[in-house]
Amino acid sequence: MKRRIYRSDEQRVIAGVFGGLAERFNHDVVLWRLGAVVCLVLTGLMPGVLLYFLAALIIPTKGSADYVIE
Repeated sequence: MKRRIYRSDEQRVIAGVFGGLAERFNHDVVLWRLGAVVCLVLTGLMPGVLLYFLAALIIPTKGSADYVIE
C-alpha cells in the first residue's frame, strides 16, 4: 500500500501541513508545531515561513482529485 502525505482537513490551523505530517507519521500534531516554532526561533523566521507556504502549495489536500483510497 502506497502512503502519501496530504494536508489535513481536521488538524488545520493555517494550511494543514503539520496536521497532515502528524497523521502520516502517526505523531501528535503538537510535537510538529513545537518543533517548527523551535526551528523558526533558532534559524530565523523567513526561511521557515517560506518553506511552510511552499509545502502548502505542493502537498495536496485529501479532498483533491488525485486522492485515491486504496
